[in-house]
Order: sequence, then C-alpha cells, then structure tokens
Amino acid sequence: MYETEYKRKFLVVIDETPECDRALTFAAYRVKRTGGVVVLMSVVQKPEFIGLGVEDVLRAEAVEEAERNLDARLARIRDIGDVKVESVIREGEGPEQIETVIGQDREIAILVLAASTSTDGPGPLVMHFAGRANALPIPLTVVPGRMSDEEIIAIC
Repeated sequence: MYETEYKRKFLVVIDETPECDRALTFAAYRVKRTGGVVVLMSVVQKPEFIGLGVEDVLRAEAVEEAERNLDARLARIRDIGDVKVESVIREGEGPEQIETVIGQDREIAILVLAASTSTDGPGPLVMHFAGRANALPIPLTVVPGRMSDEEIIAIC
C-alpha cells in the first residue's frame, strides 16, 4: 500500500476586515515553520433577485472584489516566503459555506479566525464558530486582533 503525504491545511477566511490579516499572518507563519498549506477562502453573498441579468452583474462584481482581496493576501504571503497556498471562492452565507468547505476537504485541519478589536465583540464569525466549536470536526484557532506581526511570529 502506498502512503500519501498528509498536507495539513489551515483555513483562513478572507474579507475586508482588518483582523483577517492577523489570522492570515498566523496561518502563513505557522505553515512556513511546520509545513502544510494555507487555504484562503472568500465568501460572496448571493445577490437578491432584482431582474433580468442584474443578479449576474452583481455576482460578477462581488467575485471580482473577492479576487482582489485574495490577490492582496497572496502578495502578503509571497512576502512571508515559502508558503503553499490554495484559494477558494464560494457564494452564500459565510458560516454555512465555511462548514461545507471543511466537510469537503478532509485535509483542512484548523480553522483560523481573528477576533475584532471592536468594542462590539469579537466579530460575527468568531461568535458563530466559538458557539459551535464543540460541533466542528477540527480545532478553531482565534488570534487576538490586537497582536502585532512580531507577537504572532513569536508564537508560531
């Protein structure tokens, strides 16, 4: 029997929040040190029904924006160095799509999120997944949003 190399994947949700870069930094430096792959995931909302072809235009614009966000993060990872990366764009509700991707890719071993620095709380994804942490098939890592790159690198 042939053994295949196990590639532990760190799933990072990419959006426009500043804390998303904290999660990305953690995952990228952890992969650089221990091996594996960083999976960058962007979720775009389904456009509401408006009329003839407008949904297609809105969908295309949302995907373009997601691709720009992913490209910016890929540039950041290239600056970090020798890190393998995959990316995925899904359409729908964020938590549902994240759980679907985790269920479909058995190599995803860790979901990495970062807490918001807002006084309103850690953010909707962190709240959602912290509340469901016991039901997730993988560990959840939450990086404090106030950590600097140097602090993150030191613990990776």
